[in-house]
Amino acid sequence: MAPRQGGKLKKGESDRNRATIAVIGGSGLYEMDGLTDVEEVRVKTPFGDPSDAIVLGTLEGRRVAFLPRHGRGHVIAPTEIPARANIYALKSLGVERIISVNAVGSLQKGIRPLDMVIPDQVIDRTKSRVNSLFEGSGVVVHCSFADPFCGDLSGLLYRAAQRTHSRAHLGGTYIAMEGPLFSTRAESEMYRSLGGSVIGMTVLPEAKLAREAEMCYASLSCSTDYDCWHPEHDDVTVEMVISNLQENVVAAKDVLRRLIAKLPEERTCDCASALEYAIVTARDSIPARTKRDLALLLGKYVQ
Repeated sequence: MAPRQGGKLKKGESDRNRATIAVIGGSGLYEMDGLTDVEEVRVKTPFGDPSDAIVLGTLEGRRVAFLPRHGRGHVIAPTEIPARANIYALKSLGVERIISVNAVGSLQKGIRPLDMVIPDQVIDRTKSRVNSLFEGSGVVVHCSFADPFCGDLSGLLYRAAQRTHSRAHLGGTYIAMEGPLFSTRAESEMYRSLGGSVIGMTVLPEAKLAREAEMCYASLSCSTDYDCWHPEHDDVTVEMVISNLQENVVAAKDVLRRLIAKLPEERTCDCASALEYAIVTARDSIPARTKRDLALLLGKYVQ
């Protein structure tokens, strides 16, 4: 299919080319099983190309968009992920809810390798990432981010995880680190002292960008290891992560199928109106080019 720049349906374009649900696959999750009526789309965005082609397919009777965060073959490092392009591209296809699958290390004894965590908080320890869809646009936006994950979607995700054979934890703090190296022992202990539950490299800036795009965002954080703090377990290695990832991916796909089957059609949370009072720039001061290029994001509020 030819590249497209999203927004409204084009003439002759059907709902087959749209999806209200998206899955962003993390390490190890590069494709979704069970999709039917599948096609790939390449979306052009004001922020460049997304990580890969987006796969549209039908799962449990719902149209779903799937995007491998690191690209197929895992060719994009955490800091290099084109997060703004990814979120914008999904928004342009009609996506309202994003389920993010993230490989994480555990920072707590009670969260064992192969457990699943649906976090409700995040601490940003990244350093080199653009955190706004509006940076450099001439528009200043201050969205509320007190609750960084959609509570409604997270709750549904937890209930889906409970119906599998995996141990699931609802709530917890995700420490978002820069990477690509894993933590030092001192850093790992510091993150534990901050109350961190799990540590990973990919929830941010995705969650921030999704909020600005008025999309629900929840994380299925799959524990692969104990980082390097646990005195009775080996330090985290790539071999350890890959081994546990394979089991996590199978479990995550099961959770996603169960979740998608139960998702209500309509949203009742506040995510859909996150920008309503967040745009602080005077409307007559917003550049015409920005109004045009970011109409997908601003069009509800800025004419």
